[in-house]
Amino acid sequence: MCPHTPPCPAADATDAGAAHPVSVHFEQGWTLLCNGLVIFDDTGQLRPDLKALPPGRVATTNVRREEAAS
Repeated sequence: MCPHTPPCPAADATDAGAAHPVSVHFEQGWTLLCNGLVIFDDTGQLRPDLKALPPGRVATTNVRREEAAS
């Protein structure tokens, strides 16, 4: 498990993304955390139990940009 003190949050915890990175692949857009969680640049996640979580941020479209400019 996690060798850090205090230990990193578990992969199913609400603050799981606060765990320490073990392997960072900027060129591929993902990071493996010490709790086994894989986080992606689009904020999606893959948990150790292979449960995928969709990206948490909202996509911006041209319509919203045009409305904001009005």
